[in-house]
Amino acid sequence: MQKICDLHTHSNCSDGSLSPEELAAAAKAAGLSAIALTDHNTVKGLAAFLKAGDLLGLETIAGCEFSTDYGRREQHIVGLFLPREAWDDIEAFVLPMRGSKHQSNLELIARLHDAGYDITYEDAAAYTEAEEINRSHVARALLAKGYVRSVRDAFERLLDRNAGFYQPPARLDAFETIRFIKRIGGTAVLAHPLRKLDVDALRVFLPQAKENGLDAMETHYGDYTAEETQCMTDLAAEFDLLSSGGSDFHGASKPHIALGRGTGRMLVPYAFCEALRARANR
Repeated sequence: MQKICDLHTHSNCSDGSLSPEELAAAAKAAGLSAIALTDHNTVKGLAAFLKAGDLLGLETIAGCEFSTDYGRREQHIVGLFLPREAWDDIEAFVLPMRGSKHQSNLELIARLHDAGYDITYEDAAAYTEAEEINRSHVARALLAKGYVRSVRDAFERLLDRNAGFYQPPARLDAFETIRFIKRIGGTAVLAHPLRKLDVDALRVFLPQAKENGLDAMETHYGDYTAEETQCMTDLAAEFDLLSSGGSDFHGASKPHIALGRGTGRMLVPYAFCEALRARANR
């Protein structure tokens, strides 16, 4: 049987619904050989996650998904195999962005409230153990109060930037973040490339990112079609980048995405994990 892994997942330490321990148990039950926890802009769940992996006999990988800007576009960079001794440095690195994000969330809630949506910051915070909410928690609060039909509906009608309620916070610089990941000994991966940039834009971004230390890109992603996976695999080869992959599992907030399988088509070979591990500390 082919060994598979999932190198992009979230817990309730950011916007997932499972605790780090529950996520590890779910990965074990799903037959994964390895799983990375890559919560948004925090490593708070990693200690519990790695401990759970040890108890389960499952390879658990310390990661983080950083929200960055590239040319005024949001771009996510995943750090994998992040050394424990650098976790405090990671929290310090993202701290300035957290203040901006908190203000953005307060303004989002206020605009929604002014428009007649009876929702508070506390309503959204009830859906996470993290120190800060994000739009998925607001979406779940809106859903619970009957204002939207689903989390996806909330994003499409109310929480998209073009809807007028949400103004994005200041984010980290993409290339600075890649350099930071490499400086602390991690492996730097471009997350879900086609969800933020088209192929032409990627051909501009990738050479610059590689100059700054980018190791890999997610050629396999939770909701990619077979054609998208092949396109990204070819593009990674064109720029001599390693392949990574993950479901972007969130649990209840993305119920259509299954751990290790995404929408059902995704399988990430364990060989990806081995190659990416070899790039850490380089």
